[in-house]
Amino acid sequence: MTIKPLLDRVVLKVEEAEEKTKSGIILSSAAQEKPQFATVVAVGSGGVVDGKEVEMYVKEGDKVIASKYAGTQVKIDGEEYTIVGQSDILATLE
Repeated sequence: MTIKPLLDRVVLKVEEAEEKTKSGIILSSAAQEKPQFATVVAVGSGGVVDGKEVEMYVKEGDKVIASKYAGTQVKIDGEEYTIVGQSDILATLE
């Protein structure tokens, strides 16, 4: 199944949460922070959103930092994705 986001939406594949600290302490799932780093899987076409023209600044394959609790989590074919608005992406990584 393929995900095709609409308008200014972006589909992200979020990196796994760290299971242990740099010093080697194993974290329980409750103590793990929600990761903010992700890879862009699919990008909407942009267009007019709320009466304003939206240009898409990210593209498939970009590494990004997204707002910590933004978006909607979905599971498709056993893979977890997050769908966010482009405005919930804070930065790209180079």
